[in-house]
Amino acid sequence: MELPFISTKRLLLRLATGDDVPDIVEFFRENQVYFAPWHPTPPNNYLTQEFWQGQVEKNLQEFESDQSLRLFIFKNGSHKEIIGNVNFNGFLRGAAHFCYLGYNLAEAAQGKGYMSEALPAAIEYAFKELNIHRVMANYIPHNQRSGNLLKKLGFVVEGYAREYLLIDGKWQDHILTSYTNKSWYKG
Repeated sequence: MELPFISTKRLLLRLATGDDVPDIVEFFRENQVYFAPWHPTPPNNYLTQEFWQGQVEKNLQEFESDQSLRLFIFKNGSHKEIIGNVNFNGFLRGAAHFCYLGYNLAEAAQGKGYMSEALPAAIEYAFKELNIHRVMANYIPHNQRSGNLLKKLGFVVEGYAREYLLIDGKWQDHILTSYTNKSWYKG
């Protein structure tokens, strides 16, 4: 399968390569405190090049084996400045054809509409190229920015999960949402 190279007016979304590892480490280092309230506690070696070299290789293998798609977001024209990421993971095929969506945007890139631009393009790729029928995205109730974004994109609230994920060292409730592919085809 050809590797995704998704371009929008201002952004480029693609799988990372080994050459991107220093920039990935810098992205997560710069945003470590900002991301902490929304993330599980990372492993101790999370901010090392060795960890991310392994992750980049794993991400490529998972894409090639139809398990996930983990994209980094770059500003168009800059293949070095990472401003976010979009992850589709937990692919389930058979009668389901669904996955989970997660995303991050650098603190410095907030409020500029980047995620509103990146997610529709990434979801379109997942629907058309990967034949995903259903994308599920869940968010912590007090993360209204994420809730508003998902609603704007057409995600529908389906439920409320108590103590759903261990985030920032605490079991956090989540609002469950989904978005379905109206053009899904039996491949």
